[in-house]
Parts: sequence; structure tokens; C-alpha cells
Amino acid sequence: MNFFKVVIFLLISILSINNVFADTTEQDILEKAKEINKKIKKQQSDKTKNIASEVGEEEPLPLNDPFVGDASLGGGTTTATIVSDSDEDRSGLSLYNFKLVGIVTGEYESYVSLINSSGEIVTLQMNEELSPGVKLVALNPDEATFEKDADSYLKINFKNQIKETSDIY
Repeated sequence: MNFFKVVIFLLISILSINNVFADTTEQDILEKAKEINKKIKKQQSDKTKNIASEVGEEEPLPLNDPFVGDASLGGGTTTATIVSDSDEDRSGLSLYNFKLVGIVTGEYESYVSLINSSGEIVTLQMNEELSPGVKLVALNPDEATFEKDADSYLKINFKNQIKETSDIY
């Protein structure tokens, strides 16, 4: 019986010593983690200070708007290459002041997006008018067709060429 008491006492003492060492190793790990965290924060702050000293102030914004294209560079007011020669057509139609930037066609609805020289985007749905008398009537992947008169159509493509035709397609 004394043997069992001694064995049990030894087991309890070994387990308690193990717990003491486990607590100290756990505390050591926590202290090391805190030290590493401090070092990382210091390195990050040093990098931030270094970057701030190299860059100085904020970088200036570019003078042109990358979404407008060449129109913001101070070029002419007309952004489209005009195939039609008539000044009357040019002044009477606002389509000549736009660039074609997007065509979306779907099973039920289709849209075209145009942008003018000031950067304003106009999105039209089928059979909607861009200006009085200029109505979107047909779309294909390369161009949009606008009805000018009963038998006169204007086609604009992604090269910003505007052609006047009597054929809708």
C-alpha cells in the first residue's frame, strides 16, 4: 500500500511540475510574440516615414482626363471625323459632336453610349432621340445607325467616322 502511495505522490508531483513549466513557456511565448509585434510595427512606421520623405507631397493629378480621350487636350471642338461635306449637316446635327464609346445589344433591349467633348456620356436606348430628328434605329457590333429623315441615315463607328447613307444596314 505504501508503494502505491509513493507512486501516486510521484505522479502528482511530476504533473504539477509539468504545469509550472508549461505556464512559464506559455508566458515566454507571449513575451516573444509581443517583442516581434513591436519590431514589426517599428519597421512599418520606418517604411512609412521613408516613403513619406521620398514622395514628399501628393503627386499632382494629370491635366487630361483619361476617360475623355483626346478631347481634353485642347484640340478642336468637333471630335468626330466627318465624312459628309455639308456645313448644313454639321451644324444641324448634334451627332457630329459625339464619339461612339459603347454598344450593348441584348435579346430584348439595346443601348448605345456616346461621349461629347466635355466628357458627358449619353446612353440611348433603341428608338430614342439624341436630338430632335436624330433617332437611334439600328445597332450592330461595329456601328450605330441613327435616322435623320425618312430615307436618310447617319452611321457612326468606333473610329468616330460619321457617314450619311440611304441604307439602314
